[in-house]
Amino acid sequence: MYKSLNGPAIGIKLPLPGLIALARSTGFAGVDFDIREAVKVPDVKAMFGTIRPAQWGLPVNGTQNEWSVDLTELAACAKLAASLGAPRCATWVPSWSDSRDLASNIAFHIERLTPVARVLADHGCSLGLEFLGPATLFNTHKYAFIHAMGPMIDMARRIGPNVGLLLDAWHLFTSGGTLSDLAKLKASNIVHVHINDAPKGVPFDQVSDQVRFLPLETGVLDLAGFMRVLAKLGYDGPITTEPFNARLNAIAVTNPGAAAREVSAVMDRLWRKSGLA
Repeated sequence: MYKSLNGPAIGIKLPLPGLIALARSTGFAGVDFDIREAVKVPDVKAMFGTIRPAQWGLPVNGTQNEWSVDLTELAACAKLAASLGAPRCATWVPSWSDSRDLASNIAFHIERLTPVARVLADHGCSLGLEFLGPATLFNTHKYAFIHAMGPMIDMARRIGPNVGLLLDAWHLFTSGGTLSDLAKLKASNIVHVHINDAPKGVPFDQVSDQVRFLPLETGVLDLAGFMRVLAKLGYDGPITTEPFNARLNAIAVTNPGAAAREVSAVMDRLWRKSGLA
């Protein structure tokens, strides 16, 4: 497992060359990146250098017209990603719908994502689907959708053999998932991983998805245990911090280096606490 920097997740807004340089100077081994931006960068492989291109967001939008156009462009994106040694692609899946019940929404996602998975598979790439755990995201909508690990794994299997999870510790725990549940997976089920901490004194079914903390900041989530289970499973991919934290975002506006260094140091602490460093 290795540390990957996701700039937007901690409030850093830099073009890809600057983000790679920042990752290199602050102790990250990889960078989560925008594949559409990478396509436009000359000699992008040389630009990454020793920094690993870790994970790229699925560049396919949901509406019918956008989806059709984006799908035709996905092959070129996947081909570039494969040439960079970046086979991990991921996206999040809304845990609600106001128009489709559970069964019809599962059918809709399978129909939409199966062609995507096939294009990715043609280039040796995998797709990670992120379930969203907090009840506050779906309990104000007409229909709840998949918001836990098991059902998302089940849908992923129906989409394609190269489809698994974007696994976020925040969503695992807020959905009621446990480390025992996690231990039942295989490393091949996990495409990418996010880590965050949760606020103190707030029941998981009442947490707001946008109020998160850096790993180990509150100690509410057993992130050391989470990391040890991942290691035991044999997961060897990128780990990204995605706290959506207002304090950190404010620092990043004026001093992106300070924000990146803080996250890097926190992740180093987590590796040591987990017994992995």
